[in-house]
Amino acid sequence: MTGKNKEGTNQARRALARDAREAGLSPSEAGVTTGASKQHEYRTRNRREGPPPAGARKPVPGTARPPVRQEPERPWPMPEPDGPGAQAAAPPVVRYRDLVTEVGRRTGLDFDQARRAAEATVMALARALDEMERERFLQGVPRELHNDHGVVDAGPPRDLPGFIREVGRIAHRPPEQARYNCQAVLSVLMEQDPTVIEGLHLPDGVHELTAPPNAGGGLVGPTGHTAPLSGEELATALGRLPYWTLTSNGLAREITLPSANLERVLRRLTALRDDVGRAPHIGRLSPDTARLVVRTQQAEGAVTALDIDLARRVDAAIDEAGAGMAS
Repeated sequence: MTGKNKEGTNQARRALARDAREAGLSPSEAGVTTGASKQHEYRTRNRREGPPPAGARKPVPGTARPPVRQEPERPWPMPEPDGPGAQAAAPPVVRYRDLVTEVGRRTGLDFDQARRAAEATVMALARALDEMERERFLQGVPRELHNDHGVVDAGPPRDLPGFIREVGRIAHRPPEQARYNCQAVLSVLMEQDPTVIEGLHLPDGVHELTAPPNAGGGLVGPTGHTAPLSGEELATALGRLPYWTLTSNGLAREITLPSANLERVLRRLTALRDDVGRAPHIGRLSPDTARLVVRTQQAEGAVTALDIDLARRVDAAIDEAGAGMAS
């Protein structure tokens, strides 16, 4: 049987439709049209089953909606900030980025160098404390500046020279620069949250580093910037640096050497940044001549103790490289 004849021939359907009309019914009501059985089945099933079920996003009629969360009303009138209903102010918190940024501002170091100085100071101080005080101290400083490994070390420092040596060993810095950086870190800690250090049994002499040094050749001035040398201090320092001259930008020195030797010396001077955290500004005047400038950025052209220290290191590095006498 072909697909056209599955429901009956056209003649048979027309005959059945005619009989239905004579009986007062439409052909579809009598179920004699093509597909009428299917239409009839759908019509009866629709009456039997009702509307399609509700979907996941369509609520079922008659069901209760979920309750809407109501925000608690704020008390009125609002309590005054210092009134009896106000909450107590939170204790000061030492924040990692604020601490490191301020240390860098006072010492003239970039952020990464200031971070290493802060880490070395925190680790050395933690090793100098007993277990109970160490735990209290580390809870008060940013976790980024310490870890749980390597805090306890044999032979903790018991005096100021030993503490400075420990800071320098951790930070890979000479003792004089380690002291500068350590004093900046401890003084900033005391300013941001004195309770972190107050009451600790520090090694002998270390408590002196918790206060900013006096202006005049020190590391930190009254305004928070690197303090310049006084006139007398500067004259004494320049008397020991015969190759350096005072300029509006700091201290300057020129060296004239054969090109190959000059390249070797300049590479050695650039490496000072990795050794001590600072290096001179180098300007190439000619293939055989270079100009070295030492200055502290925050000192606005004034000469600081850090500049004198770096100038001495530059002289030593030039001598070490075998450069000979410089003009």
